Amino acid sequence: MNFLHLFIFVYCCAFVIAERDFYKILGVDRKAKTNEIKRAFRKLAQKMHPDKNPDDPQANEKFQDLSAAYEVLTDEDKRKKYDSCGESCLQDGGGSASPFQDFFSFGGFGFGGGGRRNPETPKGEDVSLLLLVTLEELYSGNFVEIVRNKPIPKSAPGTRKCNCRREMRTQAMGPGRFQMFEETVCEDCPNMKLVNEERTLEFEIEPGMQEGMDYRWIGEGEPHIDGDQGDLIIKIKTVKHDRFERKGNDLYTNITISLTQALTGFTMEITHLDLHKVSIVRDKVTWPGAKIRKKDEGMPHYDDNNKKGDLYVTFDVAFPKGELSTETKTAIKELLGGVDDKPGVYNGL
Repeated sequence: MNFLHLFIFVYCCAFVIAERDFYKILGVDRKAKTNEIKRAFRKLAQKMHPDKNPDDPQANEKFQDLSAAYEVLTDEDKRKKYDSCGESCLQDGGGSASPFQDFFSFGGFGFGGGGRRNPETPKGEDVSLLLLVTLEELYSGNFVEIVRNKPIPKSAPGTRKCNCRREMRTQAMGPGRFQMFEETVCEDCPNMKLVNEERTLEFEIEPGMQEGMDYRWIGEGEPHIDGDQGDLIIKIKTVKHDRFERKGNDLYTNITISLTQALTGFTMEITHLDLHKVSIVRDKVTWPGAKIRKKDEGMPHYDDNNKKGDLYVTFDVAFPKGELSTETKTAIKELLGGVDDKPGVYNGL
C-alpha cells in the first residue's frame, strides 16, 4: 500500500511539473488584465514567430505554448478553470480559432497565421483605413475596436471556370510538320458568391506609435475568388491636442503667466497626458519666450517604452491692458529703475 501511495504521489508530481505556466510564458502577473495580456502577447509574437527564428529548433514548440497561453488567459471561462486547477481542467475544452489570426498578420510582421503567402497566388485589393487617435492614447496605449463590412466568399450552386491560364499546344499538320499555338485552359471549380459580413477587429494603439505609421492586417482586405484576400492597411493620424504638440518623442507646450509672476517667480503644476502632475518652479525673472526643459516628461519611445523624450515649456507673459495711473507709473519707475534707458533697434529676423 505504501508503494502504491508513493507511485501515485510521484505520478501526480510529474504531471504537475509537466503543466505549462501560462502566466510565466507571457511574462505577466496572475492578476494581469486582459489588455495587458494582449499587449504582452503581441510583443512576444513578433520576437518568437518561427519565421523570425529559423535557427531555433524549439521555435515551433515555444510558439505553440505562446498561442495556448494567449487562448486560455484571454478567455474568461478558460482562465477561471486554469486558475482553479491548472491546464488539466482544460483538456475537454476543445479547439478554437487561432488567436494569431489577427495578431500574426498585424503590423507588417511579414507572416500570417498559415505561413508565408505564395507570391504567385492572385490577391485581392488592399484597403487603407485612416485611424484617428489621441495623444493620450499614443502616450498610454489603448485597445480600440474597428467594425468593417467586408465581402466574404461563400459557396454557391454550380461550377465556374477558374485558375485560367495561357498554355502552348502542339498540333500535327502532316508528316514532320507541327504547329504551335497558344490557348486558354481553365479548371472547373465550385461556384462562389460574395456576401457582406460585419467584422469586428481589435487594434492595439501601442505607446509611442508615430504619426503616419502603417500597420498591415493580412487577409482583411478585398477578396479574390481565385486567390488570397487583400490586406487592411491602418495608418495612424493624431488628433490635434489642446495643450501639447508632439515632435518626434518630445512634447511642447506653452504657459501664459502674469507680469507679476514673470518678475517675482511662481510655482504651478501641469497635468500630463496620463493625468500625472509635472511641477514647474520659477524663482527668477521669466521673460517672454523663455523656455525650460523637463527631462523624461515627453512621449515614450516606441521601441522601448522605458525611455521617454523631453517636455519643452515656453512662457508667454500677459501684460496689463488697462491704463496705469500716474502714481503707479512713478512707483514702477522707482522700483525697476531704467528711466533713462533708450529702446534698442535691431533686426530680429
